[in-house]
Amino acid sequence: MSERSDVDLMLACAAGDEGAFRELVDRHSDSVVNLVTRYLGNRTDAEDLAQEVFLKVYRARKRYEPTAKFSTWLYRVAVNACLNEVRNRKNRPTFGAASLHADASGPGPSLEDGAGRSPHEAAEASELHARVRLAVDGLPERQRLALLLNKFHGLGYEELASTLELSIPAVKSLLVRARENVRLQLEPYLRNGADRHMRKDSA
Repeated sequence: MSERSDVDLMLACAAGDEGAFRELVDRHSDSVVNLVTRYLGNRTDAEDLAQEVFLKVYRARKRYEPTAKFSTWLYRVAVNACLNEVRNRKNRPTFGAASLHADASGPGPSLEDGAGRSPHEAAEASELHARVRLAVDGLPERQRLALLLNKFHGLGYEELASTLELSIPAVKSLLVRARENVRLQLEPYLRNGADRHMRKDSA
């Protein structure tokens, strides 16, 4: 028996198949939790919000229309939940020290394991990783979401446009501004790092 598609499961859920909904949750819970963790910076908060996301999906099951990929529609629900959560907070979320290591797939480049690296190189890589996280965390909300969805969830321009409810040109502009803002934040650190290496090489 072939595996049912996400759309088939959602339509079955709308028709009263509770098992279909559980299968959708099992299939997509990790990606939703990871997205929310990357945005909020706290795994525990992300797991709670992810449950709310799937509750919203369940409540909307009878209104669901398969006009886009299910995952795109699901990300749209998750994105709106993230934005609402941030608006309900007094302060913007930040990636605290605990969250920097809570999820290896969090924002910022994936770090390779330390094999073959000197302690100094490993420390520099760890510092760069943390600075990238902080730079991403400092982006305006939609720039950050666009970058996270594109970089870590593989959404292309069309899927991003559908998820964020923007035009494709607007999505492209968001990504350009997000990458430029991250680059500007990292530039002083990278320049200082290059200067340190030059002094070390000339010593």
